[in-house]
Amino acid sequence: MRRSFCGLIALLGLLSMPAIAAAEATAARWVQYAADGKLEARIAVAVPACPPITIDGYDRPMHERAAADDDFPLRICSAQIPEGAHRLAVLGETLPTAKAVPMRIAVFGDSGCRVLERRIQNCRDPAAWPFARIAALAAAKHPDLVIHLGDYLYRESPCPPDDSRCAGSPSGDNWPSWKADFFDPAAPLLHAAPWVIVRGNHEECARAGPGWSRLLGPAPFDAESPCTANERPYALGLGSLSLIVFDDANAPDREVPKDLVPVYRADFTAVAELARGPSWLVMHRPLRGFMRLQSGEIVGGNATMLATASALPLGIELLLSGHIHAFEALNYEGDLPPQLIVGTGGDMQSTAPTDLAGRAAGGVKVKSGSILPGFGFLLLTRERTGWLAEVFGASGARVRACRVAARQIICRKP
Repeated sequence: MRRSFCGLIALLGLLSMPAIAAAEATAARWVQYAADGKLEARIAVAVPACPPITIDGYDRPMHERAAADDDFPLRICSAQIPEGAHRLAVLGETLPTAKAVPMRIAVFGDSGCRVLERRIQNCRDPAAWPFARIAALAAAKHPDLVIHLGDYLYRESPCPPDDSRCAGSPSGDNWPSWKADFFDPAAPLLHAAPWVIVRGNHEECARAGPGWSRLLGPAPFDAESPCTANERPYALGLGSLSLIVFDDANAPDREVPKDLVPVYRADFTAVAELARGPSWLVMHRPLRGFMRLQSGEIVGGNATMLATASALPLGIELLLSGHIHAFEALNYEGDLPPQLIVGTGGDMQSTAPTDLAGRAAGGVKVKSGSILPGFGFLLLTRERTGWLAEVFGASGARVRACRVAARQIICRKP
């Protein structure tokens, strides 16, 4: 039988709710990689039980990842996707499938709309907060994979009275905020390709960590302990390339808490064990990125990680990060992998000098590097000897083209 008994019961329960049509019951659907390196389908649904997922014409059960509660009144269901699956659907809605060797990868981070006390972004103006447009533009490039570099939820404070920029906006770690800041604007891209989900500092346990763990976290969700301070690094095999996902959400930029030193030392030891071949290290906070503070001071590097990082293995060919709200391409002196920073998804932008050559972070100087302001996304396209890295702005225009090969980034204006 192609339709399982449990799936039939779930569908009968759905049909018994006349106010909710099958298509309307699914509030969000997406496919992402989990901490075991396996692909997982997830849905947020308003149904009495998890429905089945149809994989290549056969129904398989989905399992409840998280039950509904007052802050998240939707059931989160998940199912592991076997390698080589070609067609996926839940409640009549299709889901993207994975390519064993992705050829085109869309990358960005820091995508939410900031509403935090007096720092208010105009969430109603697509020019001031263009995340929905960026997601649609990236989806139109037909990527095989999407990497979000962290920081999804920025609506932390209630909108001030009579402030038209955020009037009616939800706030806090709850489904309405996650829906407004991430799931609604990201929908075209969530439906286009599987995602690699990186945790940002906005997903710390004291901020939106419980919601992130429930919805997007790579590990199973535990309602009794809804947030873990640190997730161990894990690797995703993508053909000849591995992505090593590193959780540095809790690593302060300017200080080194003593209790975190053994945590990150252990994580960097794990990175060395995971990087057994060509690998990219993917994290939210960059090891050595640069930005200008409001005081005008130029700062560079994450103090916590620089104090705990051992020498990165030769297998690490590229560092990918967000956190700084700009595009940066950095080559360092010595035998170090280059850094791409793509914190351009929609939140208020950062500034730094346009030429970073000669600046130092953690005792290491930048050999060549540049910063590019503006919202947008990065499209990485596999080539015979490396990757073409194209920066697209929120208008859809290509504004920078780089080549990434042999542990070097070479950028030119298009």
